Amino acid sequence: MYSNKENINILTALLKAYGVTHAVVCPGSRNAPIVHNLYETSGIECHPVTDERSAGFYALGMSLAVDGPVAVCVTSGTALLNLAPAVAEAFYQHVPLVVISADRPAQWIDQLDGQTLPQPTALGPFVKKAVSLPEPHDDEERWYCQRLIQEALLCYGGPVHINVPISEPLFEFTVAELPIVRKITSFNAGDSPELINDSVLGAFFKARRPMVVIGQDSGIAAYIGHLRCYAVVLHESLYAGNQEPVLFDEVLRKVGDDAAYKPDCVMYIGGTLVSKRLKKFLRASGDATFIRVSDDGHLDDTFQHLDYLVETIPYLLLRKMNDYCKRGAFRNEDLEKDEPLADTKDFVALWHKALRRADEHARAYTPDYSQMLAVKCFEKVLTDKMPDAIVHYANSTAIRLANIYAHHPVWCCRGVNGIEGSLSTAAGFAAQADTSLRVFCVIGDLSFFYDANALWNTRLHGNLRILLLNNGGGGVFRMLPGLEKSPARGQYVAAEHQASAEGICLQNNIVYLKAENQEQLKEGVERLVSEESDRPMLLEVLTEAAIDARVLKDYYQY
Repeated sequence: MYSNKENINILTALLKAYGVTHAVVCPGSRNAPIVHNLYETSGIECHPVTDERSAGFYALGMSLAVDGPVAVCVTSGTALLNLAPAVAEAFYQHVPLVVISADRPAQWIDQLDGQTLPQPTALGPFVKKAVSLPEPHDDEERWYCQRLIQEALLCYGGPVHINVPISEPLFEFTVAELPIVRKITSFNAGDSPELINDSVLGAFFKARRPMVVIGQDSGIAAYIGHLRCYAVVLHESLYAGNQEPVLFDEVLRKVGDDAAYKPDCVMYIGGTLVSKRLKKFLRASGDATFIRVSDDGHLDDTFQHLDYLVETIPYLLLRKMNDYCKRGAFRNEDLEKDEPLADTKDFVALWHKALRRADEHARAYTPDYSQMLAVKCFEKVLTDKMPDAIVHYANSTAIRLANIYAHHPVWCCRGVNGIEGSLSTAAGFAAQADTSLRVFCVIGDLSFFYDANALWNTRLHGNLRILLLNNGGGGVFRMLPGLEKSPARGQYVAAEHQASAEGICLQNNIVYLKAENQEQLKEGVERLVSEESDRPMLLEVLTEAAIDARVLKDYYQY
């Protein structure tokens, strides 16, 4: 029987899954449940050592002998500090020690309770990774606990530290079996695509319903052409290869949880995604195989079901896969086939049909005068008259509208999705660009006024153009279900206001244009895109927040 502490059981299962077969254990009460589990687990041999300082070096010697990771488990308090000399030595020798420390719950640290000190950072710079586990109460916390442990165990070439807070009672051993855990297999191919393990490509090309999801990225457009015939490829306007919007959000709103649209293998490449709906959809596709490809090898388990982590330059892997598709080598056991299997073709066709219908709807839908109409009008004029322009979008509503209408790559500060700095980023880009290259910034009112000092700059020229969507507050807050019940929504959450950009433009010698109806909008967008000027230009589109929310809602419900 095992401990009834879930974080300990998850840790034990993952230690076994990652091939840790030896554990040096030190005496103590707080770590007793961990030691009990290690003792009970077949395939892990325990080695008792009383002195923690000696135990650390003992584990180091064992790791050198077995040429693999060895765990060393200590109780809370100063016991952990006694491992520091051995851990420092292991760090500089690149020896894979797995330090496991039991701990008090976080609320009792520094409260004059026995054996409490801040343990998660106690080993400082001498560990390659230090994590402190939650005590899980639900599936998301269980996933988080697994992810933290695997982040540590996937750090090769040195010691790592896994801190385990444990609440009392400590000594209840009532669980019959360890939990089933999903081991993440990691491959580091660097810049040599021939090192990419065949199991990764095999998982993808054996799939019946393959999908490629591309986040914010700038260098892989040329390498997915043939992949589109084999797999469903989803991306947003943040993808640099974008020529036509891929309106998967609209499809997902329509199909819901229809299993016919769910993939059985997902390869995720690139950076962030805007769509919460896509993330929710894929997180509910737990039976699929998930592959994450990145150039830094960071464990990004965005969809919570990661199987393979591939560290390589993404375009190298895509180039190799694209070549497989071009040659028709779709499955390892069936390399002579010159086309995907019928069910794969059906899956791709199903998605293509749905995406086509969503695109037809977006083209046919004519919004009332609103922010949505402003972006649609702007993007149409831009496509017709200046398709090579650089376009920055600010966060929140603006970037979501870009995903509907933008026919070009979009720049956006999506690293942490803040509202500050979008205008300054566009201004900096425009200042460095050739003055003949137009740089546009589409931005909401809160983001604009927050970052208005971007225009207080003598280096700005007429190539900077700003489309300001001003509906007197944070429009996105009208789209959040349930928030309408709060009387604080308008003034205190959405920051409703009556500010205008006209004075800011006058102060900073910015050409100011204004639109309050459809005719003024059309004329203003034409001028903003086409008119020559040696000073930056700004078009302020004034709309009503309630109408903006209703128009967007109608679009999705139509």
